[in-house]
Amino acid sequence: MNKLYLVIPCYNEEEVLSEAAKRLKAKMNALIAAERISPASRIVFVDDGSQDGTWTMIEKLHASDPLFAGIHLARNRGHQNALWAGLMQVKEHADAVISLDADLQDDIDAIDDFVARHDEGFDIVYGVRRVREKDSWFKRTTAQSFYKLMRLMGAELVYNHADYRLMSRRALEGLAEFGETNLFLRGIVPLIGYPSTTVEYERNERFAGESKYPLRKMLSFALEGITSFSIKPIRMITTLGFLIFAVSLVMLGYFLSIHFAGRTVPGWTTIAISVWAIGGLQLLGIGVIGEYIGKTYLETKARPKFIVERMIGVTDQREFSREHADSKRA
Repeated sequence: MNKLYLVIPCYNEEEVLSEAAKRLKAKMNALIAAERISPASRIVFVDDGSQDGTWTMIEKLHASDPLFAGIHLARNRGHQNALWAGLMQVKEHADAVISLDADLQDDIDAIDDFVARHDEGFDIVYGVRRVREKDSWFKRTTAQSFYKLMRLMGAELVYNHADYRLMSRRALEGLAEFGETNLFLRGIVPLIGYPSTTVEYERNERFAGESKYPLRKMLSFALEGITSFSIKPIRMITTLGFLIFAVSLVMLGYFLSIHFAGRTVPGWTTIAISVWAIGGLQLLGIGVIGEYIGKTYLETKARPKFIVERMIGVTDQREFSREHADSKRA
């Protein structure tokens, strides 16, 4: 039986934590009783520098039942960093890890399907919302536009997937190879490349408390995703610079023709040519500089050039000789 860890980032979640712990404990105990996961499995709450009684509640939960564990961050680092901290801290102890939010919007009954897909051999299982009917028109429209924009910018996002996912230990080891500072896990995880699948689920209303992702944070998160995974905006500026400069050459011929035809006032031709040509050259120059800055920016991320899924027949000769000799003696 695999050891399953649940990693749950928490920021000022004292209103919902007791109910979340109750429901998650029942789910984990049911899986343990059915011998689908190991009794050594854990529920790990990651306190992201909460300013309420969240950490005190986590300590009480752990004291009452070793099924619960906690990680306390020294200060608030944001949802993605708190999630990363939890994943990296437990990856050596678990065979599989499921990340989810504490607000009970993620359907915990989908955990059964996550475990089943992992048992089938999938290293990554993405929780995907079946429908978004419970969202407001504004949130549904902006969310769907965000996924489409990210794909247009070149990011490999799983449509309608947030951070509800299962990752095997091998997938977590691959994730640890990424040297990102500005984290956007929805875009990083698909880059690992191990066998993956999806599980559809219904997203519930928040059980209690307020959303930790108001519009301001949602816009900031979207900007983080675009700038972390694409330099296409820079290339758009470069392309625009080329186009305007090309048009300026055409307009140059036109301005000169009407100048020599005597249909302009003195100085007009010079000003018009200067505006078009200098504007195009400036955008082109910014785009070229941006290309070099963009390359440097991507280099500083220290993303792995590859992640090996499996190897066969690649063995050191000395190890091969020793194994061969041992097999002969046996």
